[in-house]
Amino acid sequence: MAWGRKKGGGRKEPQFGLAASLAELRLGPQDRVAPAGEDKPKKPLPRRKPIDSDCDDDEAPRERKPRASRSSRKRKAGGRARGGLFRLFYWGAVLGLWGAIAVVGVMVWVGAHLPPIQSLEIPKRPPTIQITGLDGSVLATRGEMAGANIALKDLPPYLPKAFIAIEDRRFYSHYGVDPLGIARAAVTNILHRGVSQGGSTLTQQLAKNLFLTQERTFQRKLQEVELAFWLERKHSKAEILELYLNRVYFGSGAYGVEAAAQRYFGKSAKNVTLAEAAMLAGLVKSPSRLAPNRNPEGAEQRAQTVLTAMADAKFITEAQAQASIGHPSYHVKPVGAGTVNYVADWIGEVLDDLIGQIDQSVVVETSIDPKLQAVAEAAVIDELAAKSVKFNVSQGALVAMTPDGAVRAMVGGRNYAESQYNRAVTARRQPGSAFKPFVYLTAIEAGLTPETIRQDAPLDVKGWKPENYSHEYFGAVTLTQALAMSLNTVAVRLGLEVGPKNVVRTAHRLGISSKLDANASIALGTSEVSLVELVGAYAPFANGGLGISPHVVNKIRTVEGKLLYARPADQLGQVIEPRNVAAMNTMMQETLLSGTAHKAELPGWMAAGKTGTSQDFRDAWFIGYTANLVTGVWLGNDDNSPTKKATGGGLPVEIWTRFMKAAHQGVPVAALPASQAGGLFSNLAQALPQTSVAAVNSPQPPAIIAGRPAPTRASVRPGAASGLDGWLMDRLFGR
Repeated sequence: MAWGRKKGGGRKEPQFGLAASLAELRLGPQDRVAPAGEDKPKKPLPRRKPIDSDCDDDEAPRERKPRASRSSRKRKAGGRARGGLFRLFYWGAVLGLWGAIAVVGVMVWVGAHLPPIQSLEIPKRPPTIQITGLDGSVLATRGEMAGANIALKDLPPYLPKAFIAIEDRRFYSHYGVDPLGIARAAVTNILHRGVSQGGSTLTQQLAKNLFLTQERTFQRKLQEVELAFWLERKHSKAEILELYLNRVYFGSGAYGVEAAAQRYFGKSAKNVTLAEAAMLAGLVKSPSRLAPNRNPEGAEQRAQTVLTAMADAKFITEAQAQASIGHPSYHVKPVGAGTVNYVADWIGEVLDDLIGQIDQSVVVETSIDPKLQAVAEAAVIDELAAKSVKFNVSQGALVAMTPDGAVRAMVGGRNYAESQYNRAVTARRQPGSAFKPFVYLTAIEAGLTPETIRQDAPLDVKGWKPENYSHEYFGAVTLTQALAMSLNTVAVRLGLEVGPKNVVRTAHRLGISSKLDANASIALGTSEVSLVELVGAYAPFANGGLGISPHVVNKIRTVEGKLLYARPADQLGQVIEPRNVAAMNTMMQETLLSGTAHKAELPGWMAAGKTGTSQDFRDAWFIGYTANLVTGVWLGNDDNSPTKKATGGGLPVEIWTRFMKAAHQGVPVAALPASQAGGLFSNLAQALPQTSVAAVNSPQPPAIIAGRPAPTRASVRPGAASGLDGWLMDRLFGR
């Protein structure tokens, strides 16, 4: 063997180990870095063509394989297709298994956030507060109005069918969830590019209403589905439908078809017409927007859609649908605007203090007399309608209570639907001269009498100069005259004489609960009070001096009859001495006889009271009472703007008179406590001969009646405001 043979003519021995590795890593010309100055790399050498007889091992020529036959190629292609189908099936099965595991996991997770299924029970219906009047009639309903449960068999057959037609056409064929309904809703929503249709079944809606919130989240939707399955397993279709109809919300606080039928149509769900049933079924889509007492056009249009759906489902005939659409029978009750709603709101505010949190339906028995409530409402509304523009008065309020504090009527404003603000309870306004009785009572308790003389003259209190309404001064007057004519200077003098702090103590003792400022102007009623507390503070004058607490709730019981609350008797005791009550009644009767309330008329009854007008005529008041009722009236504007000289002796007295005349019809006449005036004038009338009565009937009373000097205002104590006594007072004093 010769050494050093050239590559082309000798054999290269194989190399192993490090040398072989380095040989494989040897750089070729194309891999070498070009020397400096060369811009282009050298063109790689062309690869030599392999030589069959004499070539390197690593450049050996490939063997040329014979070409496969057509049948062989087909067999190979079929094998690859079968392999692809197998792999597709395999991975589909794997993905399906993992998807099933994921679904089970999600359902387990959702179930973990629900109450235990075995402990789920149908929750209690929302509590209802039913408010009844003195005669037992229902005045109002508060809370979430839930009507009595009504059996499916007792409903007209078209009522439940209306809900199925519009809400869940496949109700009897699905198991709580309707995949077809969900798909249909999804397609519709996609086409409309929004949520225009829902896929929830009646069972899902029931599950949501019973157990879940109204939030729109994926978790809540999954909980709804799981609970729907549970309801379908636990209850029959008829039970689910009955539960749904008795629990679904219909707007205006009404839950269940019975409550909705009563709220909107004033009848039981058992008696609704086909058109009314369609309207109820249409409400559940949007109760607040489609309530027929607020949006009758929208509710009717939706009802027509329901009727069409019922006809499509073959629940009713086309003729029935067209008849109901063409001639609907709706008797929708208007939105509650009655003033008794002010009473209901007031009751709602005090219930928590009386029985705590309400977790069951209750019946509240009140002291409200429905007949008197209607009279009070008419008196306020009618008078304001006739004269509100003339006097620039937009609002009014009235409170009437018995001398022991039981509220018989309350009007908190002229229109509850427009404004729920209760001006009888919540509003606090300056009472003006209606506060003066507390000043005079303090003076009487300090030893003065109705005949005590005080000066009506200009007054300066550290730069403050109070004036009378008429800007006139009458000099020496009795306390009776000063109170009847509402002389401001005398009231301020008395207030300073007895001390403003003592006046405040007197007012608080009689029942004023608002904060009162003990200053010189307190005598003119500059501190604000509410109408109900002012009327309550006048009640001791009508009952002989006993302290009272205004109240409207007599009893509270459950629907089953269990007594939860019974009003105890007031324990305030005597707050005014009887002799001082008599003195105050004597003075305040004169207000109705010859004073600022001389327009008040109450035939046959002894009455007393006091008018009030605040600064710039912003408030007009009159609080008047008999032994039967204490009634107060306030008129003014919510924004505290001045009226056009509306005074307490004007509109308030007119409203008071209209109400009190009706309230005293058929009521036995009773005298005010310790009053002596009625007997005096009755005896005087009996003593006069017939000719004297004729003389008294003349417009100008003679100086001598039956040989006796005619009585003067100073010599005759004030008597009754009406009847024979009032007639005599008119003629004797020229009132």
